[in-house]
Amino acid sequence: MSGRGRLALCAFAATLMAACSMLPLVDPVTWILQAAFMLAVVSGAGALCRRVPLPRVLTVAAQLLVMLVLLTVAFARQQALAGLVPGPQAVRQLADLLTAGADDVGRYAIPAPATPGIRLMLVGGVLLVGLAVDVLAVTFRSAAPAGLPLLALYSVAAGLSDGGADWLWFLLAACGYLLLLLAEGRDRLSQWGRVFAGAAGSGNGLPSGIDSPGLGALAPVRTGRRIGALALGIALVVPAALPALDGGLLAGTAGGNGKGGGGGTISAVNPLVSLQNNLNQPENREVISYRTNSEDTQGFYLRILALDQFNGNEWRASTRSLKDVPKRMPDPAGLAPDVAVTEIRSNISASPSYRQTYLPLPYPATEVRIGGRWRFEPEGRTLVGDDGETTGGARYTVSSLEVQPTAAQLARAGAAPAALLREYTRVPDSLPKVVAQTADEVTKGAANAYEQAVKLQNYFSTDGGFTYDTSVNSGTGSAAIARFLKDKEGFCVHFSFTMAAMARTLGIPARVAVGFTPGTAQSDGSVSVGLRDAHAWPELYFEGIGWTRFEPTPTRGSTPTYTLPDAPSGDTADPARPETGASAPVPVAPSASDSCPAQMRKQGECGSTEMPGAVAPTGGGTSAGSVLGIALVALLVLLIPLLPAAWRVRVRARRLGSSAGRTPADATARTLSAWLEITDSAWDHGIEPDESQTPRKSAARLVRLGRLDTEAAAAVHRVAGAVEQVLYAPRPLPASGLAEDVGTVRAGLRAPAGRFARFRAVMAPRSAVRVVWALSERRAALAGRWRMPRRPAWARRLSRQGG
Repeated sequence: MSGRGRLALCAFAATLMAACSMLPLVDPVTWILQAAFMLAVVSGAGALCRRVPLPRVLTVAAQLLVMLVLLTVAFARQQALAGLVPGPQAVRQLADLLTAGADDVGRYAIPAPATPGIRLMLVGGVLLVGLAVDVLAVTFRSAAPAGLPLLALYSVAAGLSDGGADWLWFLLAACGYLLLLLAEGRDRLSQWGRVFAGAAGSGNGLPSGIDSPGLGALAPVRTGRRIGALALGIALVVPAALPALDGGLLAGTAGGNGKGGGGGTISAVNPLVSLQNNLNQPENREVISYRTNSEDTQGFYLRILALDQFNGNEWRASTRSLKDVPKRMPDPAGLAPDVAVTEIRSNISASPSYRQTYLPLPYPATEVRIGGRWRFEPEGRTLVGDDGETTGGARYTVSSLEVQPTAAQLARAGAAPAALLREYTRVPDSLPKVVAQTADEVTKGAANAYEQAVKLQNYFSTDGGFTYDTSVNSGTGSAAIARFLKDKEGFCVHFSFTMAAMARTLGIPARVAVGFTPGTAQSDGSVSVGLRDAHAWPELYFEGIGWTRFEPTPTRGSTPTYTLPDAPSGDTADPARPETGASAPVPVAPSASDSCPAQMRKQGECGSTEMPGAVAPTGGGTSAGSVLGIALVALLVLLIPLLPAAWRVRVRARRLGSSAGRTPADATARTLSAWLEITDSAWDHGIEPDESQTPRKSAARLVRLGRLDTEAAAAVHRVAGAVEQVLYAPRPLPASGLAEDVGTVRAGLRAPAGRFARFRAVMAPRSAVRVVWALSERRAALAGRWRMPRRPAWARRLSRQGG
């Protein structure tokens, strides 16, 4: 196998080894087989083009075309022309799949199901990285930069998996990169011919110290392997030996063996103490997992407790009496029989490291089946652990109601009971007047309490210019509310507390619930709730409906459908009844919907401001022209900065690669090309050429300005002497080793140069101005030909006859 063949095979293997780091992200993992086959075809196309040989640019273009055809056949065959050619409809289908894949990435947790969109993103990403590695390492024979796309592939896998990729995948990707480097080193050594390997006999019939290029492991290759193994070992061992900095809710407190590597508890006295800390955790550790037969999973909030007292300094839960947990809880306060409800059933399990005194429940729960010592608090409809009982490792089944009021029912709500109204509209005297004034201004024109509540919600979530920011100081007192209204930035605590306080100033009973948003759907039908799903939201009381959830925090949770402008005004059909067999044991899981709502996304990954329930656009999708235009612009943006470097590499290869011809003219051309390459390399490193000097003086100048070492100085003088031979000697002697001398001089120029100078010499070479000069000369020559046209023969004959 040729050197380039070995490089291509190693580039293919290195890409697949790095792609293995993405195997834990998707289940099943059969996509890797499809990616391997398609990558082999793309690599084979490149090998055929290089064998022809085609210019490098055409080789890359052919590989891109093959890759596009393969993706079209695999993912858009029905839309393709003749099932093969990627036409406009096929491009549109691929673009739509990529959009759907991006939505699926935000919708599912790891491991995500291999939907067509996710599969296209994985396979297409591996093909792009494999093409980049093949182009850099094989087409342009520069394996070292090929590690960048491999690193990008591994970094994507490490970033998407919350805990980072396993060390085994890093080891596999690193070994693939080392394999590529060793293959390139062996290929370079083989081009030097026989290599001196030491004083001892080689043992293969060759003279002492001489090895053939294809036999045995050369000393430089052995040294490279040892250095690579040592560096890889250090990269694996040193991070494991360093102390890990893991601050967070579940770390640093004794007692617990949670998933995150440390135990801990959430404060049962005031969960707000740790709520902001939860939202800023670097890792979204799972605290709860559940399955439910609810069809409205967007509104499936898990509620811990309600904060109903506001003393001006903080919101806190009232001290209330506890009772034994009833077999079936009483009906929710204020709920009228004409309001549609659906009883649902959910199986919930808490992480062993999640130790909370209050049991997370959907609101309002009607029946809870759980072991252990738990008490029931009727006013807030919460369960509280007794005698040290916590949620750590708890598994329980909950029946709850989905209350489905209409906008008309909320608007017709009557007056709340006097005692409830008095308790839940109380505000401290220290509350700044700006709170009530802002509430009056925002709700101006509202006809009832429901319209006032909707105006308040919209003011915070969309209309008021507020920004969601978890880094803001989490004060909850009167001063913090006034500051929030002024600065208009905060997180769920500020939004919920301020809306509840403003609702109370309007005479609407209000409290604040603390718990979790619905979480993230898993590929097995369950839903995972993490630390960053911690949330706070206001609950407002409407007679006939009861305590009702509102969502003022932008980009968090879901907006209730009964607060949307197109909320239905008629009553729904008869409510569905819970499934039979309520006494079934806890392990029996309810059925789950096969679809995953777009609202259930990881915190920080949900940037959409589209209101739930909004109708999706019915257009035909992204046009093919737009897709092609964007792709071309992106390709130009990527390629234009690389053009000078690519031109320089091609020119150097042409100058040093030609060995055909043995005539004196051929020898002269080779020598002058080598000298021109040295001159341009020095120019790229900041030493401008001086054509007025002789080759010998130019060499001395280059040694002085370039601060060349002894070996490089000798090399440049040898080339200068060869130039003088071909220019001035009557019978010039043929020179050998010119390409090696040029490489030595280039290495000598790079050694004393700084990092920026080396980078500029490669990416923005000064000698690339020769392209502009050549174009200018051609333009001048063409213009001269047009200004001085040669007269036709018949005109010249007429002129002679007239003379």
